[in-house]
Amino acid sequence: MAEMERAGREVNHDRETRREKSASSRALTLSVENSQIGRIIGRGGAKIRELQESSGARIKINRGDYKGEVLIFGSSDAQQKANNLIQELIGTGAANELGLHYGSETCWSASALQPSAASPSIPIDWNAIRENKGKYETLKWKDLPPLEKNFYIEADFVAKRSAEEIKNWRKENNNIFVDDLKEEDSESAVSGKEFRKRAIPNPVYTFEEAFAHFPEIMENIVRVGFQKPTPIQSQAWPIVLSGLDLIGIAQTGTGKTLAYLLPGFIHMDQQSVPRDKRGGPGMLVLTPTRELALQIEAECNKYSYKGFKSICVYGGGDRRAQIKVVTSGVDIVIATPGRLNDLQMNELINLRSITYLVLDEADRMLDMGFEPQIMKIILDIRPDRQTLMTSATWPTGVRRLAKSYLKNPMMVYVGTLDLSAVGTVQQTILFVQEEEKKAYVFDFIHNMEPEDKVLIFVGKKIVADDLSSDLCLQGLAVQSLHGDREQCDREEALKDFKDGRVRILVATDLASRGLDVHNISHVFNFDFPRNIEEYVHRVGRTGRAGRSGVSITLVTRGDWKLAGELIHILERAGQEVPEELVLMAERYEKHQQEKEMFPAKPKGGRSQRGARDGFRGGSNRRF
Repeated sequence: MAEMERAGREVNHDRETRREKSASSRALTLSVENSQIGRIIGRGGAKIRELQESSGARIKINRGDYKGEVLIFGSSDAQQKANNLIQELIGTGAANELGLHYGSETCWSASALQPSAASPSIPIDWNAIRENKGKYETLKWKDLPPLEKNFYIEADFVAKRSAEEIKNWRKENNNIFVDDLKEEDSESAVSGKEFRKRAIPNPVYTFEEAFAHFPEIMENIVRVGFQKPTPIQSQAWPIVLSGLDLIGIAQTGTGKTLAYLLPGFIHMDQQSVPRDKRGGPGMLVLTPTRELALQIEAECNKYSYKGFKSICVYGGGDRRAQIKVVTSGVDIVIATPGRLNDLQMNELINLRSITYLVLDEADRMLDMGFEPQIMKIILDIRPDRQTLMTSATWPTGVRRLAKSYLKNPMMVYVGTLDLSAVGTVQQTILFVQEEEKKAYVFDFIHNMEPEDKVLIFVGKKIVADDLSSDLCLQGLAVQSLHGDREQCDREEALKDFKDGRVRILVATDLASRGLDVHNISHVFNFDFPRNIEEYVHRVGRTGRAGRSGVSITLVTRGDWKLAGELIHILERAGQEVPEELVLMAERYEKHQQEKEMFPAKPKGGRSQRGARDGFRGGSNRRF
């Protein structure tokens, strides 16, 4: 019987092989580098399914040792459409770069690929292109409708506040600093006129001071139940409502979202062009993750100002449904750069109508490698737009982005431009062995109060699944959140945690930025993050909106390289610095000095492993 089954399988395999060979003679075949195949397949096969749905073709991929083949089946139109989509996806515009074949015969002859001696290349006059850049820009944007930006009517009593009063208020409210980043223009420099920075608008202390002339905004604020603006809102609203570009630097949980959303509603509503004549959305919010995008969309829907329609556009969501909503007409687009760039390149969304642009969590978007997509998106947005940027940090990349895309902005930063954790969080550091971690987290969970809610951060997706499974086996209600889960499962996990159906969420750093759950009482760092920036953003998930919170961080000997930076964070927040952490930092510093003075030579055996770990002696030595 076994021999008959094996023979049957061999016959079926031979039949399938002959069918594939026959089909491949009719298929459009692309030769691609193995490094590009993953981009075509996408996570969990999402991208290849999307390509097949968009083109109507069937796509099969065969990997080779160095190059792979992409076989495209279907009608000639479907094949060509799929070919074009793949070229756009992997960043090539020429078919011969992909190695394009129909069946077994190439559609490009060898001679066609050779440079023609009769047609010498014409040099490009880059100087002329640079000189005419302004003219090209003028032609591109000549048909734009007029744009209104300044809608701020400052109350007399706000304008009359003294400089001393404002200085004291800023100091008492998280030590706010404001700066005018306007640069001296060439005309002023040539004329010799004294360059002066602009007057910084005075902060508003109440919602009425900012929105007294916009009753529907006030109605929404009263309905939601807010008592007073957060510090960044108090200082940002007068600036944004005045039509100026803004850079907002503040830690998570400080109210940055409403700082740009409410003025954005007013900006769109007050434009002179009727909404049905604008030809597309008026506000675009770019954000690094789908979770943050969904939370911003929820904020938009919560305020539902003047019937504005919003859509959340992100990878992993239903692309067809997103396209349907976008093409039917929306006012606000909240998007991750990758998916929006996809719709933009396929001419499924018009960005020329955008007049209010927000780059939310700009530092995170740069960390995730979205700068090329951001650049492409902004190329299609009118240059006289109003642009706002928020960030938790102020590194070189964010400064460069701000200089490129914001015009004479003002900067509002809360606290300091140095990295610091939220001051309302009590930070506890525990020194453990790797194998002791689970015992610590189990002990913590069993001692939780009924009203407590904990977010547990781990370093790997497999650890998230493993830890959440162990907790479930103990009869605990728990959810996990990481990038390998389906989008619907991720949304359900987040909703369960927000609504209180589960009080324990195990997550990777995917969730550490933009996760907006106001009543998280504890953050538990099961694994120490890869860098100190992520530590700050994790800790910032608790102690939000004026509440206090607690963070617990497990530190092992392998985390010693970040000990010095962690000490700096604890000191800035006025937290106790454990003596063990100081000793760990000193040992790491000494180890680094020894490495510089006596570069290690490659050795075999156990001694090499000990040198790599940076510890000498027995394995039981503690830090």
